[in-house]
Amino acid sequence: MLSSLKSLNLLLMFLLKLAVYVAVVLWGIAVGDRWPVEAALGAGAPVVMMTVWALFGSPRAAHPARGACRIVLEVLWFGAGAAALAASGRPRWAVVFAGVCLVNATLRRLWRQ
Repeated sequence: MLSSLKSLNLLLMFLLKLAVYVAVVLWGIAVGDRWPVEAALGAGAPVVMMTVWALFGSPRAAHPARGACRIVLEVLWFGAGAAALAASGRPRWAVVFAGVCLVNATLRRLWRQ
């Protein structure tokens, strides 16, 4: 039973990572005043986030963050997702997202995932 919960928690983390991309796309579209700016921000923001994750967060990262640096990376990563939701006019979703991220991170630390 516990191993199934651990697997679900890892799946949730993956889905939360994807949700960060969606949140920054929504932010890019919401803050742009004209469609070319919206398109550039909506496409550019996730590319920046993908680059950061590829360099520091992924298992095959060139410079993988470990220990305290990993915690800082995750706080900034998921915090950026919550901030993007709030800035795009979805403050309730931002609070829910942040809460789910906090529970997920707590369980991952508790279960040493």
